[in-house]
Order: sequence, then C-alpha cells, then structure tokens
Amino acid sequence: MKLIRNGLDLTLQHGKNTLLTATKACPMIYVGQGSESVEMYRGNFTIEDYVTERRPLMISNAEDTKDGLLLNFENELTALVRQDGDCVTLTFEQKNPAINRFWFRVPAKKGEHCYGCGEQMSYFDLRGRHFPLWTSEPGVGRDKSTYLTWRYDQDCKGGGDYYNTNYPQPTFVSSRHYYLHADASSYADFDFRNETFHELQFWQVPASIRMEAAETFPALLEKLTAFLGRQPELPDWIYNGLIVGVQGGSVRSFGIVDRSLAAGIPVSGVWCQDWAGVRYTSFGKRLRWDWHYNTALYPDLPGQIAALHKRGIRFLGYISPYLCTGGDLFPEAERAGVFAKRADGNTYLVDFGEFDCGVIDLTDPKAYAWYKDNVIKKNMLDIGMDGYMCDFGEYLPTDDICLASGNSPMLEHNRWPVLWAKCNHDALVETGKWGQVVYFMRAGGTGSQKYCPLLWAGDQSVDFTRHDGLCTVISAALSAGMSGCGLTHSDIGGYTSMYENVRTKELFLRWAEMAAFTAVMRTHECNRPEQNFQYYDDEDCMAQLARLVNIYTALTPCLKALVAENARKGLPVQRPLFLHNEDDEACYTNQFEYLLGPDILVAPVWQSGMTEWEVYLPEGEWLHLWSGEAYGKGTHIVAAPLGDTPVFYKKTSPWAALLGEIREKYAK
Repeated sequence: MKLIRNGLDLTLQHGKNTLLTATKACPMIYVGQGSESVEMYRGNFTIEDYVTERRPLMISNAEDTKDGLLLNFENELTALVRQDGDCVTLTFEQKNPAINRFWFRVPAKKGEHCYGCGEQMSYFDLRGRHFPLWTSEPGVGRDKSTYLTWRYDQDCKGGGDYYNTNYPQPTFVSSRHYYLHADASSYADFDFRNETFHELQFWQVPASIRMEAAETFPALLEKLTAFLGRQPELPDWIYNGLIVGVQGGSVRSFGIVDRSLAAGIPVSGVWCQDWAGVRYTSFGKRLRWDWHYNTALYPDLPGQIAALHKRGIRFLGYISPYLCTGGDLFPEAERAGVFAKRADGNTYLVDFGEFDCGVIDLTDPKAYAWYKDNVIKKNMLDIGMDGYMCDFGEYLPTDDICLASGNSPMLEHNRWPVLWAKCNHDALVETGKWGQVVYFMRAGGTGSQKYCPLLWAGDQSVDFTRHDGLCTVISAALSAGMSGCGLTHSDIGGYTSMYENVRTKELFLRWAEMAAFTAVMRTHECNRPEQNFQYYDDEDCMAQLARLVNIYTALTPCLKALVAENARKGLPVQRPLFLHNEDDEACYTNQFEYLLGPDILVAPVWQSGMTEWEVYLPEGEWLHLWSGEAYGKGTHIVAAPLGDTPVFYKKTSPWAALLGEIREKYAK
C-alpha cells in the first residue's frame, strides 16, 4: 500500500491498483444536504430522498502530523489519514453541521467484481447495480415483475425488491484484492453501476473509512475478520443430526421427534418456536410474544427439557426484542420503565401484523440489563434451553420514537440488530454458556461477526423462484461470508407461504439435500403448516431425509474443521469458487455453486423438474461424489435425481477417504 502525495493531489495505490484518488479532476468526496421521507409498515420501509444540494470538496490543505496526514476539505470537514502496512484509515471530523449527505468515490475498473454489503440474496456480484443498505423485512417474492410480489405490495406494502435485506453492512470486497469498510450506521447506498468508479452514499459523515489489501482472498478475509471479529465454533451437539422445527405443544412436537427417530432420522435438537404460545393472523400461524413458557402447550417445560437431555436431544426456543400488549410481561416491563417512548411520553407500540408490541429500549442500560437478566437468562437459559431463534432486529421505527441514547433513530436503526445480538451474547457470556447455547439471527450489521454465533437466511418463499426461493440462500451464504459472517443456514423448505403458493415434496427434498452440505440442518413447518408439505406426513420423504441427515452427520469431521477455520481465520464454511481459484474468471460470477473448503464443490439443484444439472468445475481432477466418475475443468451435465445434489471433490482432498466412504454407504 502506497500513499502518494503531489501537492494537494492524493493517490492511494496497492501494487498496480489505484484504490483512491483525490484531485480536482477526480474528487474523492462530495457533500450536500437532503430531506428524506421514511414510512414503516410492519417492518417494510418506503424511503424517498430529495437532495437539495450536492457539491464536490477539494483538498484545501494537507499537513503531516504526528498522528498522520491531516487533510482539510475546504473547512467543511477534515480527514486524518493513517497508514499501517497495507491498511489505510481515513477518520473524518465534520466542521459544517449542515452536511447531512456524503458521497465517497472509489476508482473502479472494467471487469472488476464486488461482493459483500452484508447478506444479499438476489445478486452475489454487486457490480452493475446499486444496493441501499437499510435493515428491513426482505419482502415476499422480491421481484416486481411477479404476481406474488405485486399482490403483497398491494396488501401489505411488503413485496420487496432485489436489494432488500435483513442484514446490511457498509462493507464490500473487490476482486482487486482490497476491502472497504465504513464506520457509519445511517441509511447508505453503495452504487456499483459506473464503469470507472464506485460511489458510496451516506446520510451522515462517516466516522471513518477503512481500506485494507492483501495478496490473496483468504488472506484478505483473514484481515477483514480480524478487524470485525469472528464467530465462535459451534458446539458438538449441532452435528448429531437434524434440528427438527415443530410446534403445537408437547404431545405433537415431541411426538414428531419420536416418529423421526423411529424413521432413522438422527435428531440433534427440537426447535419449538411456539414455546411461549401462539396466535393466528391473516398471515398465518404467529407466536405470542410473551417470553415465558406456555403451560397450556408445554406443561412443565423445564422437566421436559431435562428428559430430552437424557436422550441426547437439545431444546431450542424463540425470542424477539419486543413484548406484546396483553401478555404477562408487558405490564411488568411498563413498571420497570424499559420500553422506548413516543415524544408525548407514552410507550411506543409497533404493529407486527394484527398485534402490537412495545420496543425494549436497548440503548438504555437499565432496559438492556432488565431484558438480559429477567427474560433471556431467567425465562430461557435457566430452564435449560440449548438455543433459540433470535428474531426481529429490523423493526426500530424512525418517526417519533425517543431513545435513551438521545441519538436519532435514523442512526440507531441499522445498529439495532447488532445491539440485539450483543444483549444475547452478554447473557451467554455471563452465564458461562457462550459456545454451548446457539442462537441464530436473520438481522445483522457491523459487529454481528463477534456477537452472533449463527445466521439464518430469513423467510424465503416456499418455492424455486429466482429472487425469493431456494437459490437465494446460496447467495445469502456467500455474501455474508464475504462480509465476515461465515456460519449460516436456512429453513429447510422455506418459510413464507402466501396466496396458494405452497411447499411441495420436491422443494423440501431439494432444500434438504443442499442443507446436508452446510454447517447446520434445521427444518421449519412454515407460516401455514396445515396447507404445506411436511416431511413427517410422507414415509418416503422420511426415508430420504434419514439418508440425507446421515450424510450430514458423516461429514462431521470435515464440517467441524471448516467451522474451526472460520473461528480461527474468518474463512466461511460455504465459500465462493473464486476464493480458491483466483485465476479462473468464470468463478467470479458463479453464485449458484459453493465450495466447502478448497476442494469440495456443491452445485445445488435450485429449479423444479430437473433430473440433470449443469455444473462448472474449476481447474483440477474432480470426483463425482455419487458415481466416483472423474471430471476435469469446464462445464458438465451430470445426473441429479431427487436426493442427490451434485457434489464433487478433488482427488487429492484430505477428505477423499471420508467422501469415498459416504459414497459406498449412501450412493443410491
């Protein structure tokens, strides 16, 4: 990394790559003012901006100081530039308080690829599009050309678009071997459409912008995650089998577990999302957001959890950072004064779809501690829970909500998922259960890496659609991995069923066969269980699922090694092909295949009605897992019967013997 200064012109180079320029011909910074309109409806946001002023800022003075190079931009702001090896940080100080729009330009090259921006479900390579960064519901369908998205837009303002995400992060990784991270929590828009520059817009002056380079992508991810933090290793019990997602009370839920075990399906855990009770809305089956166990559905739940533990089965629940009106905990929280307020002093209530909830003010140390100690520890960890879905970090309103921090909710909104993750992290650390209890989140942001042990990809539709179906969880895993979160999984079979869009047996099995080659296998009955296919209602599906889960458990040594590497070096479990094939241009745009480590390649079948599948293989001699047939570099058509995701491994892989044993035992 070399910082070159010529008078008031500045250039940052890494090898032959120009990473920054600040000249009169190519300004680096633009500032201005704008006025936004933000409307939230059940976690879906309509955001409009009217820019009233935008102007470039030139360097008017440059001074070497003991702390670094101090740049003055026309007395509007300053930037202190520090270099530490291949890392350069620009720390900004705003001098003009009227600035509320900030644009930062980064040189680009034709053929460059960009990745990250948190978890992106439609497009892994960000080039050619712009990506608003604002945590929200991702939407139903996420494709404005489809009836499903149009209908949900009309009914609930929640159809979504390609860029909607639960987990935005102002970080991107370039194929030119550098990453850029902004310390900013405001609404942002990263625009990669221009051939000669990337333009990053923020509705604040960022505290800092950091750029770091490396010679290889693994080395670059190691640097990025050393900076952001890393997820811990998963506990050993995760690999014992399937986490069965069930609901309906003790008799039904534990009965399905017994039926699954009888069918030969290894079960590591039972996930009862309705442990605290249920409610029914027009969307489908929802939960009662009153976080203590429901004695009608689960009598003596602590005793039932202890009984499961004796059988080697773990118990998982569900929680969010909100409490519903009408519940037992709501008046207790009111008396404790832990809810966020409106400007008039009344408790702010959020509409979650036919029921209202108070917002725990996580910026208030008193409220933070109350929820951590009285809800997470007392009502969940103390009764023996081994994990839980940690949901809904996206709904912080931005209108007249007043937070204890005194900060604008526009600045706290993108921080909220991370604060929610930290609250759970602190509860586990304080009880000595960090690394043993596993919670999984869909919402995230900068800091999720060290506070969230496991992501899940959110609420995909129960279908094969391009922007909201099975294939989107592949892109989600790859983009999250390039943003520093390398442990993720998804609801097997999807979640959202609307307007006669229902899950089929084919979809469930295609999803399950992919999940067998990820870090965690977990099912979900979806939001309308009675209308959708469930594996336990079909004997053939039970048998096929048993085979897939046994394949997953057989992969335990490999998966544990990859999870450990993610904790140690920040290399994700599911990796883009280019991470270990940097000279292969075809690998940079492939978002429907992934690597497990450097030498196992998975190409999930994500379209319906397929019996063969097209696969691209990078350089090397690859063995087809199910046939043992050898393949070389290039595009191949392979057999892909239901239950057999195309999987290949290099003949020289250290896992070749293990994979050969899997073929001998489980090939059809």
